[in-house]
Amino acid sequence: MKRRDFISLSSVAAAALAIPGIASGGQQAAATGEATAARFKLKYAPSLSQFRNHAGSDPAAQIQFAYDQGFTAMFDNGIMNRPVEQQELIARELARRGMALGPFVLYADFGKKSFVTRDKDVREMLLQKMKDGVETMKRTGCKQALVVPGRLDESLAWDYQTANVIENLRACVDICQPAALVIVLEPLNPKNHPGLFLTRIPQAYAICKAVNSPSCKIINDMYHQQITEGNLIPNIEAAWDEIAAFHIGDNPGRNEPTTGEINYRNVFKWIHGKGYQGVLCMEHGQSKPGKDGERAVIEAYRACDQF
Repeated sequence: MKRRDFISLSSVAAAALAIPGIASGGQQAAATGEATAARFKLKYAPSLSQFRNHAGSDPAAQIQFAYDQGFTAMFDNGIMNRPVEQQELIARELARRGMALGPFVLYADFGKKSFVTRDKDVREMLLQKMKDGVETMKRTGCKQALVVPGRLDESLAWDYQTANVIENLRACVDICQPAALVIVLEPLNPKNHPGLFLTRIPQAYAICKAVNSPSCKIINDMYHQQITEGNLIPNIEAAWDEIAAFHIGDNPGRNEPTTGEINYRNVFKWIHGKGYQGVLCMEHGQSKPGKDGERAVIEAYRACDQF
């Protein structure tokens, strides 16, 4: 399972539990205003394609299905690429159920040297992206937008690249902060994504401190952090004041919790204990195909949510 697939396709293969009422759950919830399963303690967020074997591809049906299973959030990496009418529909369907929308991808060009440069044309491109992101925020109500700062420049000293990233981000937050849009920077591990500038949480933390804006924070992808740093809970705690959102995925395999080495039950318990109110995007695959795989994913979240 590759990070690029999530960005380009805005889909994840995963997640849903067979609970009583699953077949008629959409009609029941719509009629009563109540879900057919208990609410999860944290805002685990399936993607808008995660339940396709149970609910099909219609976003409204996906949202209803997720709601019925006890979820209080969803995410869609590629929502900026959807037609405006569909963005607005998704926002309405989520709002009607009191569900949150996790960060969407605002900029993530893995092949381009962008934030590390002083190129004026690149700066203008980035600023236009921020303006587009603000418009997407207005339509969807999602106030967090994911940014991957692009490739590193082997010909330029590391400290100059870092300074350029900071200056470009400061220009970006000049647009985002007045609109209350938060950029969330995502470090990606170099094993799966060689050649990118941002690879570690401490690096992102230092950059956020330098930018010094409430509109520049970190999205901590725990799959990537397990590969680059491990020691998850102490490292999350060290960066806590700059973390605004999470991605979930077990390692190895980048599938649902309980399929790898990460003790997600303890991690979720710790995050819950910190009073975290944000979204945790289920950005992973599933260990089994089809409906059985979707049920296994949700069963895993039910197990890890029992703390």
